[in-house]
Amino acid sequence: MAEIKPFRALRYTAKAGEIAALTCPPYDIISEEERLAFLSENPHNVIRLELPKGEDPYAEAGETLKSWLADGILRRDTDPGLYIYEEEFEAYGVRRKVKGFICLVRLEEFSKGIILPHEETLSKAKEDRFRLMEATGCNFSQIYSLYMDEAHTTGARLDALSSGKPRYEFSDGAVTHRMWIVNDPEVIKAIGADFENRKLYIADGHHRYETALNYRNRCREQGTATGGEDYVMMMLVDMEHDGLVVFPTHRLVRGLTDFNAEKLLAACAEKFEVTAEQDTGTIEAKLSDLYRQGKKAFAFYCGGEGWTLLTLKDAAAMDEILPNQSEAYRNLDVSVLHSLILEKYLGIDKENMARQVNLTYTRSFGEAVASVKNGESQCAFILNPTRVTEIRDVAAAGEKMPQKSTYFYPKLITGLVMNQLGGKE
Repeated sequence: MAEIKPFRALRYTAKAGEIAALTCPPYDIISEEERLAFLSENPHNVIRLELPKGEDPYAEAGETLKSWLADGILRRDTDPGLYIYEEEFEAYGVRRKVKGFICLVRLEEFSKGIILPHEETLSKAKEDRFRLMEATGCNFSQIYSLYMDEAHTTGARLDALSSGKPRYEFSDGAVTHRMWIVNDPEVIKAIGADFENRKLYIADGHHRYETALNYRNRCREQGTATGGEDYVMMMLVDMEHDGLVVFPTHRLVRGLTDFNAEKLLAACAEKFEVTAEQDTGTIEAKLSDLYRQGKKAFAFYCGGEGWTLLTLKDAAAMDEILPNQSEAYRNLDVSVLHSLILEKYLGIDKENMARQVNLTYTRSFGEAVASVKNGESQCAFILNPTRVTEIRDVAAAGEKMPQKSTYFYPKLITGLVMNQLGGKE
């Protein structure tokens, strides 16, 4: 099934500076202010490669990579290896750790059922990543994927291999990052064998995976394929790892010409229990309680101190409206919200959602409420997180969730290891 292999990672040398000042979060969550702050701390920060700017940003990233290789800022490891990566952080008031390993994975079309997506993608983001890959021939960040391992065999191997002092250990203020390097060929072979009957479920990085497929196909068409483009860099984590955290992504509605909150709530009463609440400070706790009960519920907020709790009366309502979708897809909170409220009552169809005309997203509860209070949004829907098992089941059914259905936390840091696509092992 999934084919993994070690690689000679491209890594920063001591000449570049301290690793903590050379890494950055994923490109798509970095503001311009943050980008400049990273570069002011160290001009060799990976952000210059991952999120280049200028008249021709992609060409500039390619030239920067060449110069850093020539100057010894970056250098490929001598031996192929696997790179164990751990993040320690706090979420929902609990200190947690999540550990996996970074390797290369052979690219497979989704239709083969070996590597499975769970979310829809946006073409603009794929075009951006494709042009960067074309200009640099490199993966600067890893795709985040999950695997099933009922016996937790691989996790036990990783724990044993990471019992000593890590090669890197540093904190970015919110997350402590650690990395160990494994070069033993026999150990690497054993871990590779673990995956012979496993599928991989993409948690984060759908755009980058589809971009890698497009890049591989382009190389084959142009006759420039070297074999390196057949693989992509991934971080692999046990789907049942107790450190996995998924945050919800809340929905913000804006710019609807005929928006009427009272009319909307009256319509919702057909399928939902509609309960007026007095204090927005109780939203997260009340939603969490219903989440534990397995109920489908959202908070509707349109300003002021109060809010409205919407709880689905009967799951059979989804059977009627989405008869051709799997049970896993029909039971998603985002499916309920999108199908029964956003599309049916507000008229925000899938194309509108994809183009973010009247719908935007935020992970921050505070930002969602503030957006309504300051008039940027007409209303907000506060959601519970998607369960990891739901992600697995939707992917296994060959379906994709709507965009922004999941937010795995913390994001994987960029810059610890990179993968040169044309490099020989």
